[in-house]
Amino acid sequence: MPPLAPRLLSAGPGLLVALAVAFLLSGCGTSHPLPPYEPPIARTEFQTVRTTAYTHTESDHLAYGNHNALGGTLHAAVAPARPAFVTARAIPVSSFHDIIDDQGGFHRQPFLDRPVAPMGGLLPPRSASSPAADPPEMDSAPAAYGSAAADWSRWPAGTIFRLASTGQLYRVDDYGWALAGRNTIDLYQSTRASMNAWGVRREPIEILHWGSREESLRRLHNHQDYRHIRRMVLELEGKSRAAANLE
Repeated sequence: MPPLAPRLLSAGPGLLVALAVAFLLSGCGTSHPLPPYEPPIARTEFQTVRTTAYTHTESDHLAYGNHNALGGTLHAAVAPARPAFVTARAIPVSSFHDIIDDQGGFHRQPFLDRPVAPMGGLLPPRSASSPAADPPEMDSAPAAYGSAAADWSRWPAGTIFRLASTGQLYRVDDYGWALAGRNTIDLYQSTRASMNAWGVRREPIEILHWGSREESLRRLHNHQDYRHIRRMVLELEGKSRAAANLE
């Protein structure tokens, strides 16, 4: 049998291009290490979390356009009720995302099984008898919340929260490689300028509605060839040690 290299060369440029593309695609979800694992923070009504920002025009999201992991549309939050606190911890994130992109990207993942229609209206008032209000019904009205990406084992898909510093509402409808096993929430911004203006901040948030862990697990279960999804699934199944050891 002739050596592999001459046989590939004799096969013509089309096969070589196809093999190169297959190699690049295989590296998107499997070759680089997962981020360091962090033990989950307490699941409480009020939390202080590390927040970052992303936008659909980043190089690692161009293939998906303005879509989230559920197959719906990414939404920027409505204008803040009050300006965010300026803090020395806020730094531009565009260069940080570019570095992560070289290692496989924040948001390279398969879209899941069905699209999610935008939800309209504001959350109903909360009462002592209803500490976490039900989410608004889905309809075609403009979204009253922004899209957020997170580890779905910490903040399940559909979790709705309010930023304490701005009053803006966000809903978890996305996830990403660099968020698996991390206590970080990535906030969608419609432009690079607004993404960089947010930077990286430790932000107090108020959970208004917890998404369903069971529904998140159902959606993720068939996509475990991607190790960041496998890590989320393990944690959703209560296998925290296995999730922490996955690299």
